[in-house]
Amino acid sequence: MGTLLLKIRRGESPVYRVIRDTARRILNSTLPLPRFLRPLLRVAFNSQQATRMGLLWIASYFILEPMFRGCCVSVGKGFRLWRMPFLIGHTKIYIGDNVNFFGKVDILSGRLFDEPKLILGNGVDIGDNVVFVVNKEIVLGDDVNVANGVRFMDTDAHPRDTMERAAGLPPRPEEVKRVHIGRYAWIGQNSFIMKGVTVGEGAIIGVGSVVVNDVPAYCVAIGNPAKVVVKNIDRTAASPTPNNPA
Repeated sequence: MGTLLLKIRRGESPVYRVIRDTARRILNSTLPLPRFLRPLLRVAFNSQQATRMGLLWIASYFILEPMFRGCCVSVGKGFRLWRMPFLIGHTKIYIGDNVNFFGKVDILSGRLFDEPKLILGNGVDIGDNVVFVVNKEIVLGDDVNVANGVRFMDTDAHPRDTMERAAGLPPRPEEVKRVHIGRYAWIGQNSFIMKGVTVGEGAIIGVGSVVVNDVPAYCVAIGNPAKVVVKNIDRTAASPTPNNPA
């Protein structure tokens, strides 16, 4: 069979070339779609989407969210998640009101400290494929928005000393430093927030940035390492409202 397929791919004879070309046309074609079928297909598509979202909501409400809540120290009202978070270690998790996990979230910790803490304030939105490496403390203030693929790390995960790293030792306690994200901050897609960093209130971290130094409030920082490119951005959107008190 393998030899036959190879001959067809090479088109070693007119017959093989016809078979190869016909297969390519079929693989590259699309099914003809009569216009009168489009409304029916649109209804079918919307129905399957609604069914899928409904099943996800049921699984989240009755299974995933209660199970995960049992792993947390406290969870406020209105918490929603769409996939079961992946947990390793003994992180103490504190979640405020109206927090959303919109996708896969990993929360990882080692044994450097007895009570590493992950604290998420009210109204925090967490995107898909977000990782928290928590060995001491990571805090996200109220109304922080975290895009997909972001990494928060309060440690480098390995010691700086070459021989300690080669020996497989964990980082030294003094190499683990708290991470704090101020309220209203926006962390762009695929960014890394490294140990000891404070991102100020209302700050914006650009896509793909690696933040190794503090970012002042209401500034835009981007790059590797991230640098402030805009200062004193508009604060109107971050102003408290009656439904979103400061």
